[in-house]
Amino acid sequence: MTLDTAQSRCRGGHETNTGPRRASVSGRPPPGAARRSDSGVVRFTDRDITGLILAGDMYGAPYDLLGAALGTRPDRVRAITARWRRAGLAQTGRISPGPGWCWLTPAGMRAAGLRFPARRPPLARLAHIRAVLAIRITLQNGEPFAAGAAWWRSERHIRCAAARTGIGHVPDAEVHWPDVDASPYPGQCWAIEAELTPKSTARTAAIMTGLLTRTAGWEPAALPGRVPRYDHVVYLCAPPALPVVRRAATSLPAPLAGRVDVRDLPEGALL
Repeated sequence: MTLDTAQSRCRGGHETNTGPRRASVSGRPPPGAARRSDSGVVRFTDRDITGLILAGDMYGAPYDLLGAALGTRPDRVRAITARWRRAGLAQTGRISPGPGWCWLTPAGMRAAGLRFPARRPPLARLAHIRAVLAIRITLQNGEPFAAGAAWWRSERHIRCAAARTGIGHVPDAEVHWPDVDASPYPGQCWAIEAELTPKSTARTAAIMTGLLTRTAGWEPAALPGRVPRYDHVVYLCAPPALPVVRRAATSLPAPLAGRVDVRDLPEGALL
């Protein structure tokens, strides 16, 4: 399987999470063997495709969480990302304390079927990117996610789909629950928020209200009874932010407060 397959998996607005496959990577032919027509072309496994799309979709990925997403050992992650780097599809480096990071080049974005700008993750956002990626891995590995055939839509995809400025607050991700029999939340769309540092209670409550009451067209809800923008909002918080987020949730009117879930960040979200 070549990396061109990735484009068909990404154009639908969400990602297909396939597990690693034991497909071989092209190597040197034995002595005397006829030269293959695709000799010198790097061939990729499903694991490569999944990892490249993930790194591009999430602005970048630290090695430890990338390994967790791909189900592979840390030493294998270094070998995998080195292959991507040699192919010109990714760059790697230690850009913060902790593990190294991987992010895509313009060629990597094109190969993965993503239309996002290719640049190194901003230093000021590394902690937040890490937290959101840890949340994504935890949710996608959970039984409800698999049973309901749910899929993750990243902030980058949300902003790209809006295709305009001034759309207001954008959540860190959406989780879409298809209307299938096995789904625990059929037809719902959730907003996912990673909160590392506390805002004011009033500001946090205003963001929650906007996520719960604006329509999918991003317009303010001017009239009662408008279709909610999100059915549910899930906040996953670092310890400093947890009290403020809880206060903000309880300050909402009862119908809205019942649609906000406040949780701790999953393991691995913070260095």
